[in-house]
Amino acid sequence: MATSIPRKDVDFHERQEVITAKTETNLSVWGINQPWFTGQLIPAKRAWEAAWANYQDPAQRTRLITFTKNEKRKVYEKLLRVLVRMLESNPLVTDDDRRSMDIAIRSTTRTPVKPPKTYPEFIIDTSIIRCLLILFWDMGSKSKAKPRGIHGAEICWAILDRPPLSVDELIHSGFDTRSPFRLTFDESERGKTVYFCLRWENTRGEKGPWSEIVMAIIP
Repeated sequence: MATSIPRKDVDFHERQEVITAKTETNLSVWGINQPWFTGQLIPAKRAWEAAWANYQDPAQRTRLITFTKNEKRKVYEKLLRVLVRMLESNPLVTDDDRRSMDIAIRSTTRTPVKPPKTYPEFIIDTSIIRCLLILFWDMGSKSKAKPRGIHGAEICWAILDRPPLSVDELIHSGFDTRSPFRLTFDESERGKTVYFCLRWENTRGEKGPWSEIVMAIIP
């Protein structure tokens, strides 16, 4: 079961196509806001696809082309994450629909699992070149085990020139069921500042509070 949008551009490109194509086919069936979908998400999708296509030839790839590709993804990914959240919570979208798009399936069975009340504490290991390892555990716990009923940690992050004013600025997300979470970067990204924030998600897909936002320099 997927709980995040892929980090790698090639995986992101493939996933977004599946999600948007199926959504477009079922706009009226699922009650999706058509003006928002066609007026905001689709233009951002087309801008991403044009930038991604322009990026494919290594011989012609420039810093400007790479920068444009990254910026178009930031805009589009933020809107795509909104759409994914809609599809995860929409009762008109079946579990088979969600599986076909590789997005999270909400549990409808009653369990004694409670929504998370704590958040993950974490440290960032920068000992490996072009890599950051996020080692996380429960707030205030001496044990490295996850709290009871917790499926894993959602990790949001972004490369920024200044500290973010809110978690919403951390436009990339990942999910890991066990510590550590690993991120790898390009050589051109070394020395840049990455900001992270984590929260628990239980086995029913319910999310807890966000941790503090922490920064690290890409080694």
